[in-house]
Amino acid sequence: MRYRELAKRLQALGCRELRQGKGSHRVWHNPETGEVAAIPDWGNKDLAPGTVRAIIRELGIDRKDFGSIK
Repeated sequence: MRYRELAKRLQALGCRELRQGKGSHRVWHNPETGEVAAIPDWGNKDLAPGTVRAIIRELGIDRKDFGSIK
């Protein structure tokens, strides 16, 4: 899954990008849970499924709400 697809799904779930983080990372916030996570933005390079699962967990999003991770 690329950053752009992940960002669209997070926005649909109510999360918002707060700011640019260090290097190629962007900081996202989930207002429902108050949790924050740094997400790598590697352009066209895919994020590993384990990385996506960790981001979902950090933001406090239910896996069922997020959908499949490819």
